[in-house]
This record gives sequence, structure tokens and C-alpha cells, in this order.
Amino acid sequence: MLRKLEIVESMAEISDIRFFNDLFVNYRLRFVRFANTYVRDLVIAEDITTESFMAYWENRENLPSDSNVPAYILTIIKNKCLNHLQHNEVRTKVYSNIQSDVSWEMQMRIMTLEACNPEQLFSFEVEKIVNDTLSTLPERTLEVFTLSRYKNKSHKEIAAELNITTKGVEFHITKALSLLRERLKDYMTFIVTFLSA
Repeated sequence: MLRKLEIVESMAEISDIRFFNDLFVNYRLRFVRFANTYVRDLVIAEDITTESFMAYWENRENLPSDSNVPAYILTIIKNKCLNHLQHNEVRTKVYSNIQSDVSWEMQMRIMTLEACNPEQLFSFEVEKIVNDTLSTLPERTLEVFTLSRYKNKSHKEIAAELNITTKGVEFHITKALSLLRERLKDYMTFIVTFLSA
């Protein structure tokens, strides 16, 4: 009896494998083309398709027997494409913000240098605003900003010293500059000191 059960299970598994192979042969290229239409990278489209077939294989026993398997796999592909595109969108926004900050910084350097009055540059009032602003920063942000602007360390050096990523360094510096920019809007000539580095 046990032997018959083993044979039946073995035949069911062979049948599953044959079905999967037929499915893979018949739909793989179509699914890759579908994914590539959205992700626009053939290697990523192929990876997404392969991962989706594997997800089906691992979950096949939990699906109802009347499931539309190609539609199920295509739904997985759709969701993986969406995740990929949303991840890329976030990366693009972050890169765009960094580029925007770099452009803003350059404009401020030009404007403040043109309007610079050296006698007012280190006035007590401006120094107080800067010190008060820096004292409100979180400890890690202040540490990163100090290493960058007062100790002239590169993002890479700071990342290594604090055991964080260069993106983390950029995040903390952007955060500090944002706050300083807001508080020093009436003293733009002073900002050039902090933006140079």
C-alpha cells in the first residue's frame, strides 16, 4: 500500500514537472517581452520572468486546481515589474534632488560672492543663528556635517569613519544644509562658507 502511494506521488510530481516545462516553453518568451515592455532591460525582464515561474512552482500546491496558471504567473511578473519601476522612480527622485541641490549650491555661490560684504560675513548675529541651528540637529547629522564642512573630509572618508554609506552622508549633509538655508535666508552671504567643500 505504501509503495503504491509512493508511485502515485512520484507520478504526480512527474506530471507537475511536465506541465511546468510545457508552461515554461510556451510562455517564457511572451512573458519576457511583456516584462521588457515596462522595465526596458532584457536581462532584468528575463530575471523577473524566471523568478515569477519559480514563485509559481514553489506555491503551486497552494493554488486551487482550476487556477489559470499563466494569468497567475503574469500577475507575479506585473507586480515584480511594478516594484522594479517604483524602486527606480525613488532612485531617480533622489538623484534629481541631489542634482537640484548641487545646482542651487552653485547659484548661491555665484550670487553670494557677487553680493559679499566681508565686514558682515562673520557677524555675531549670523554666527549665533548658525550655532543655534547646528545645536538642533540630531547627533549623527551634526557629526557628518562637522566632518564635511569644518574638517573638509570627503563623503567617502566620512562614510568610512562613521561606518555609513555615502548616500547616508549625503542625506545628513542635505538635511543640515536645508535647515541652515531656511534659517539663513536673510544672510545668504554667510552660506557660501558652509556650501564650499
